[in-house]
Order: sequence, then C-alpha cells, then structure tokens
Amino acid sequence: MIRPVAFRMNEQTAVNNYYQKVLDGLLPATVNAKAQQEFDTFVEKLRAVGVDVTVVDDTLDPDTPDSIFPNNWISFHQNGDVALYPMFAENRRNERREEILDLLEEKGFEINNIVDYTSAEEDGFFLEGTGSLLLDRANSKAYCALSPRADEELFIEFCEDFDYAPVIFEAFQTVGSERKLIYHTNVMMCLGETFAVICSDCIDDKKERKMVLDNLKENNKEVITISEDQVNNFVGNMLEVRGADDKRYLIMSAAAHQSLTAEQIEKLEKHAEILSSSLDTIEACGGGSARCMMAEIFLPRV
Repeated sequence: MIRPVAFRMNEQTAVNNYYQKVLDGLLPATVNAKAQQEFDTFVEKLRAVGVDVTVVDDTLDPDTPDSIFPNNWISFHQNGDVALYPMFAENRRNERREEILDLLEEKGFEINNIVDYTSAEEDGFFLEGTGSLLLDRANSKAYCALSPRADEELFIEFCEDFDYAPVIFEAFQTVGSERKLIYHTNVMMCLGETFAVICSDCIDDKKERKMVLDNLKENNKEVITISEDQVNNFVGNMLEVRGADDKRYLIMSAAAHQSLTAEQIEKLEKHAEILSSSLDTIEACGGGSARCMMAEIFLPRV
C-alpha cells in the first residue's frame, strides 16, 4: 500500500472515471490530510486482524496524485513473476518505482522475472493491472471488462504470458442519459475464493452476461448480485484477504458496507468476515476504493 503525500482529484483520469468528484471548498492540503488519515486508519484495521501490510511512502516529486492505488501499475504472482502495466493517464506512469521491488526483496520476497507491458503506452494501448483484470488465480481465469483502460489484445497477451483463460466482456454505467463503459472491471465485480460479487446489470449484452455468470458458476462460486446504485457506492470494489490463523476477511469501505442489504451481508459472511473502514475522501476525489488501494503480494518467500 502507498501512503499518499499529495493526494487530490486527478484531472487526467477524470475524463473516463465518472466516479470522481471535486470536493468544493477544501484546500489541497486538507484533502491530502483527510486521505492520509483515512489511509492510516485503514492500515491499522488491517494489521489489527493480522494482515501483513507493507506500507511505502509516496514522494512529492514526481507529482502522482493517484499513487494511493498501486494495484493499477503492478501485480505479483506465485511463481516470482512481477507484471508492470501501461497506464492511461500520463501522470500515473510516474507511480512505477523500481525501489519498491528492492524493498520487497529486502523483506524476503523472491522476484524471478519482470514482465513489462509498459511500452504499449507509446502506441496508446493500456491495461491497468488488477483494476482492469480480475484474476481467479486458483482456476486460472482472468475477467476483463474492455474500456479505454483495458485493451483486448493486451489482455489476451497477458493471459497467454501468465497462463490464464480470458473472460472478455463490456460493462456499462449510466452517466446522465448515456450508457458509458466502466473504466475498471474491479468497480463492478469482486472475486473471492468461494464467491463472486457482480453487478450483472452493468453487462448490457445478454449473451455476454450469461457467459460471465456461467464462468463463475462453473467454478462453484456463489454469485451475489449487486445493483448499479451499489456500484456507485463502491460495493464492487472489495478484496478478500487472509489475516491471523489464515482467517478470511472481505475488505471494503464504510460506504460500501452501509450500502449492502441484510441479505447480502448474510451471504457474504458465510465466506469471510467483513472489515470496513471510512474512505469517503479517497473515494470522492480518487474514484476508487478499498480494493484499489491494495496490491496483493503473492510472491514466494526466499
């Protein structure tokens, strides 16, 4: 997780992230201070239940207002591979920092190979990490909602390199009177070990919707559907992690937690204990939530 030092609404990402808002009347320093407070409380809650969290402080130079969302530029894999991804916004490309890999190696993680897709930026093609890709690692499937930030050919290349079966579809949200592509798959969908949370109403094409749901059910996942209104409250942006004694936790924001119905909570708690934290400032300005803030480390230990 990356602790922010200059968090604000990133004007370069707002062109296709319709969840971002300007918080009127707040000075940039106030916005950043609120984001830091939310970040620190979130990390404390994760550590309190035994989740191993590596926190890296961001730097003031270069300017990286979205550094709090590291899962978009990097992913870590069980075989020691690390993937680096091409980013849509130019100022987000500065988030990639080699010293973070050095830090992980110092902590005892093994890095065998770096698979670098970032040259695709020069040709205007993007694939933003586990924002664009939802990886079912146990069943070797990758789900991807195509968008300006998720190129189909790049996605298929990733699947070939990492031996995943691709599940490709388009997901939409209502913006004003229009249906527009959702910028990241992980806004409308979450994959747990034994369950999946999905806003199937976002998949306008009925054949694609059935294909995605069939893939989930094929792997014996309990499918828990959410509404578009709940997507707007970042209910889809959750992540299952393991804490002390290998206990499973489903991590989400307080806004997401409050948006869940009693029936949905009952279904989810059969699979993992819910842990939520207030991320109101980060969600409003960043257009991302709890899941986006965590880049899971699956690397082997030395």
